[in-house]
Amino acid sequence: MSFQQLPKHRQLGLSNDQVLKMYTYMMTARKYDERATLLQRSGRTAFHISGIGQEAAQVGAAFALERQHDFFLPYYRDYAFVLSVGVTVQELMLSAFSKAEDINGGRQMPAHFSHRLHHVVSGSSPVATQVPHAVGIALKSLMKKEERVAFVSFGEGSSNQGDVHESFNFASIFKLPVIFMCENNQYAISIPAHRQVAGRVVDRAAGYGFPGIRVDGNDVLEVYRVVKEARERAVRGAGPTLIEAMLYRISPHSTADDDMLYRTKEEVDYHREQDGIESFRRYLTDCGILNEETDRLLQETIMKELNEATKYAEKAPYPTPEDALKHVFAEPAEPAQGGEI
Repeated sequence: MSFQQLPKHRQLGLSNDQVLKMYTYMMTARKYDERATLLQRSGRTAFHISGIGQEAAQVGAAFALERQHDFFLPYYRDYAFVLSVGVTVQELMLSAFSKAEDINGGRQMPAHFSHRLHHVVSGSSPVATQVPHAVGIALKSLMKKEERVAFVSFGEGSSNQGDVHESFNFASIFKLPVIFMCENNQYAISIPAHRQVAGRVVDRAAGYGFPGIRVDGNDVLEVYRVVKEARERAVRGAGPTLIEAMLYRISPHSTADDDMLYRTKEEVDYHREQDGIESFRRYLTDCGILNEETDRLLQETIMKELNEATKYAEKAPYPTPEDALKHVFAEPAEPAQGGEI
């Protein structure tokens, strides 16, 4: 079989096991997202902001990066991304329930991801504030001559923030190893993209002197390809890349949103048919990697993990009232053994 006759994932250097893992993370994120929505609707958690419809772009990007080596600054819909770089379903659930065992001690809002071990840098609620942080991390990598990149994602709505433009400019001037990925899901809360963004987000890269690439965000393998190329470019010192992944937010903006006030069910149903998970399932089936039985067993495994994580997180203790003061005020140092400090 010639190279051109190989399936696309093999041409990209991905094994059958790797693409099956891609599918697994996409499905795990989808099932987690659906469960988190139900938990909020039933009053068991306070809030959820969904990433349904954006899993393919997130998993494609994550697999093109180096786990526990590169630095990741995801935005609040990136469940599939953080799962792909090492965060567990149980850790996501502990955060959703705001429990003491949560990595953030139950302090953060859900989907404000953070994980030191997996190089996931803690996010903040004001949109796009993670973008200059990524640039700063990339500058540190450049100064230390480390072959690592900073990857940061954001929505098309927040692409208008000054933080983004200042970051583009700074990263381009110093040729920093940073990858900017805009997940253009067509809506900035209730405002359609054409009323939020003048022109195309991807074209802004040219104004700052670095490459911009628009990609089908429902095609996990194509996203993998462009992010991998952007990473290779960054580590060889050629500077940043802007990637605009075109996709669609199938779910409402958050559980505080009624999306039927600003779009139609017909529009949502149309885009649901373009779902990246379903198209990737068909691709894997055509390649002989997935069949009905293996898919069924995979779904059962995911649901078992999700059920166990939900049960564990719901029963876990909440932080104590005193925990609210931790890491806020200076605390007296413990006296040194055998004398005063």
